[in-house]
Amino acid sequence: MTIDYNLLEVRIHTARIRQNYDLLQAIGGSAVPVVKSDAYGHGLLRVAKALVDPIAECEANAESLAVGAVSEAVTLRENGCTCSIFCLLGPVNIGDEELVVRHGLFPLVYSWDQLHRLDEAANKLSIPARVVIKFDTGMGRLGFGVDEAAKVVEILAGLSGVEPVMVASHLATADDPAEREYVLDQAARFDQAASVLRQAYPGLAGSLANSAGLLGYPELRHEGQRPGIAMYGANPFYGTSLERLGRDLQPAMDVTAPILQVHGLAQGESVSYGRIFAASRDMRVAVVAAGYADAYSRHLSSTDGLGAQMLVKGERAPVIGRVCMQMTAIDVTHIPGVEPGERAFLLGGEGDNAVRPEELAQWWGTIPYEVFCLLGQNPKSPI
Repeated sequence: MTIDYNLLEVRIHTARIRQNYDLLQAIGGSAVPVVKSDAYGHGLLRVAKALVDPIAECEANAESLAVGAVSEAVTLRENGCTCSIFCLLGPVNIGDEELVVRHGLFPLVYSWDQLHRLDEAANKLSIPARVVIKFDTGMGRLGFGVDEAAKVVEILAGLSGVEPVMVASHLATADDPAEREYVLDQAARFDQAASVLRQAYPGLAGSLANSAGLLGYPELRHEGQRPGIAMYGANPFYGTSLERLGRDLQPAMDVTAPILQVHGLAQGESVSYGRIFAASRDMRVAVVAAGYADAYSRHLSSTDGLGAQMLVKGERAPVIGRVCMQMTAIDVTHIPGVEPGERAFLLGGEGDNAVRPEELAQWWGTIPYEVFCLLGQNPKSPI
């Protein structure tokens, strides 16, 4: 659902997404950009077009994309996307199997039922179902157990319509340098499962690395990497000892809202609901047309002006008081000439003071993924 009752504007720098892809592709060599969940709020079709269509300043077009649901892949196909498309959730809804086969999609498969349903659809349509076998190596979510690898081979041998093309798993802690041992343990379990499948299917491709895995673990890149958050410019190692590995990534989302009013706030006076913020000095306050109904979280409220910030005229302006449904107050005492009608940056902006997604996530008490997905529900326009 797109939020359509407000004054926020989300601007997407598609050229930065291209730059991030080119960087990641140069590092990994086989990057499969993840565009699930409306491209992490950046716009599925817009991002896919930017990655797949030829443009002068790109190094090479993406040959593959990864979505979540089969329906996202069908949307891409219906809008002219002919590249390989991986469906990370695999066939879930009734009819997904036939859509997978008809559209030549590559679903991740993690249950016996999925394999049998895909085989039935493939034989019905006389088109092979090419699948990615997913193993759970320590994430604890989806996947066959590593000890089930031999049974997977046995079942596949009895399915005439299913053709495995890749084996995959997902890293749980690659973005935490302190969890390197667990990452390598997962990698060992992945290699164990993959080796069993490759005895029956020599040359089977592998995919294990996410954004952090691609950047931080050269030995785990295999034949396909699945960068997600890094594609959109958030550094998976932000604030860690490996932050340098993602320093060249460029955030691609700006979020702005207009300033409705600028007024004085005398020492001792309060602002917004609950009077949780009272001025310790005479102040100038700007009221921005953004709040929790616009996916700007109430958790960004501040009792002391030392938390969340916006960008106004290239300067940081602290949030003060409670975030309301469609309004938030900020302190602009130190910023000359702020007037109603000017736009404040909730995320992004130009210059060294731009609000980074990692910062906003920390103030919010969440992660950049959620920041992008939620704020990305507002009306978007490309740059």
